[in-house]
Amino acid sequence: MLTREENERLTRVGPGTPMGEMMRRYWQPALLSWELSEKDGAPIRVRLLGEDLIAFRDTNGRVGLVDAYCPHRRAPMFYGRNEECGLRCVYHGWKFDVDGKCVEVPSMPAGSPFMDKVRIKSYPTYEKAGVIFAYMGPPERKPAHPDYEWMRAPSTHRHVTKNYQACNYLQALEGGLDTSHSTFLHNNVMGNRNTMRNCDPSPQIDVYPTDYGYSYVSTRTVNEDLRYIRIYQYVMPFQQMRGDVTDDGGQRSKVPKIDGHLWVPIDDTQTFTWNWLYGVDESAEITPEFAETDEARAGRGKDDYIPGTFRLKRNPSNDHLIDRAIQKSRTYTGITGVGTQDSAVQEGMEPIVDRTKENLTWTDKAVITMRKMMLDATYAVERGEDPPGLDPVKHGRVRALDTVIKAGVDWRKELADQLATKW
Repeated sequence: MLTREENERLTRVGPGTPMGEMMRRYWQPALLSWELSEKDGAPIRVRLLGEDLIAFRDTNGRVGLVDAYCPHRRAPMFYGRNEECGLRCVYHGWKFDVDGKCVEVPSMPAGSPFMDKVRIKSYPTYEKAGVIFAYMGPPERKPAHPDYEWMRAPSTHRHVTKNYQACNYLQALEGGLDTSHSTFLHNNVMGNRNTMRNCDPSPQIDVYPTDYGYSYVSTRTVNEDLRYIRIYQYVMPFQQMRGDVTDDGGQRSKVPKIDGHLWVPIDDTQTFTWNWLYGVDESAEITPEFAETDEARAGRGKDDYIPGTFRLKRNPSNDHLIDRAIQKSRTYTGITGVGTQDSAVQEGMEPIVDRTKENLTWTDKAVITMRKMMLDATYAVERGEDPPGLDPVKHGRVRALDTVIKAGVDWRKELADQLATKW
């Protein structure tokens, strides 16, 4: 259980808040590259960590991320003209480049020193693996670019999407780190105890702190001789990696892959869930057909989105289209899609959960550890220190795994080769 003050510290992400300032020390996924595919194309709105911004791709292909409002008279830059390596406000023609520099004020003579005094707020961007990242923290503390293994996998072996959730990022992150719920929430074959997910409703949870966050392991008893283990990685501040290698009675992918999420705050009560997956090696290609099948299984197929948005058709406004007849006979929830099942409970809690009312158990170990790390990181930043997990050398050489091993085997020794990154 958290105090009310701790809950506020963990959940509020706007400028000037402890968590907001801590999160701004990391590179944030801001956009999918295809959202800004056209040079000199239309700018788009971005809301990230409670700030309203505008993104555009200039004539040379560079991505700018600037304040949503012109510093002259606060006119909306969304209506701006993206032309000749800059975004021009349509109100009075002031023009800014991707670095926020004012490059033209039509009412001023060329070379006027006035333009050197005026800037629009801008944030550095970095583009790789089909994702545009932004750094929103102090320029002098900007870390090296992120380098997760999923970013290094070739495009033929990688797939990245995002979807909207109407809730605070923390309850979504907590859902991702909570492995014990899968026996219930994601039980889509009721009555079948032969799947790895259903074989043991009370897994043993072990957490191992690291320089980037922690690794954690769930161990389920298959029978007297065998154990199903799933090795996860939690990377500060809001990323989870999990193995999806072992076939689970036909319920899982036939392509050995690793997948995970980043729960990126739009603001205090809205989140973008970034979903990525990649093949474990060169033999595990992620074809477009496979990717669509996998996304549809999660409830994020092409037909699951409201057209033209990142919002799912199954959402709180329609109770995630729960089917009570199916819930009685076929699946534990009656909600279609593994990801939708997660969203349903996370969005249904409250926009921001009141954690003073919780009653936690030992199966919540991973969640409890994450909360402490996040709180400690906010205090570290307030002391002028860097939070953990910024170094790509540390976070870029870890991967997740799931497999079956013999009882009594030390998985750290037995699976070292399989846990080594390949990309």
